[in-house]
Amino acid sequence: MSTNNNNEELNELAASSQSKQSTSTTNDITTPTTSKPAPQSSTQPKMVAAKPSPTSASSTAAAAAAKPSAAAPPPKTQPEPPPFEKGLVEQIRSKFGDLVKVVFIKPLRIKILVEPQDIVGVASFLRDSMGFDHAESVGGTDYPKDNQIEVIYHLGSYTREELAAHILWLTTRTDRDDARLPTLINVYKSVEYHERECYEMLGVYFEGHPRNERFLLPEDWADIPPLRKDFRIKGR
Repeated sequence: MSTNNNNEELNELAASSQSKQSTSTTNDITTPTTSKPAPQSSTQPKMVAAKPSPTSASSTAAAAAAKPSAAAPPPKTQPEPPPFEKGLVEQIRSKFGDLVKVVFIKPLRIKILVEPQDIVGVASFLRDSMGFDHAESVGGTDYPKDNQIEVIYHLGSYTREELAAHILWLTTRTDRDDARLPTLINVYKSVEYHERECYEMLGVYFEGHPRNERFLLPEDWADIPPLRKDFRIKGR
């Protein structure tokens, strides 16, 4: 009996020792080792924009060129002149041809340009054959860049009812440095004072006019004609 008891005790001691070793081994294996994370850099990496390659740039340019461009606006067309005014101009052209240049034709308004040597003949035709029997006014415009002065006669009619509201601008141009024009006083008596005013204010001398003299400016006026564009008031 004692032998058996001793054997049992020895077996129990061996089993107990093996159990402790197994537990220790198990604890060593299952215990996780905690590792600290690697410190992160405080400086963030900079984002660098990628440069477009020549291929992509050319592709963009080609795509832009492929887009249809905006259509150019259509050219402005001049309105058809009124039939009545157009008929008046045709009468003048049939008489003088290329000696008369038509500047514009509008409702109730016509402007024509002639050379100085032709203005008396054209004015006489307008009075005698077309009914423009009087000059309502005479004006002038200075064109320094062209070195010219333009004189405009505004002609109307008392005798033709259909012309009562119409004004025909009979114009001509003269050299600014030697401004001389033939007078129309023998065609239209009403231009007497208007031509004198153009002489005084623009410096246009009207050949054949009986009184190329001042009546607005003082007699001792010593400056250039005041309606020329290079005139300046002294002190300004």
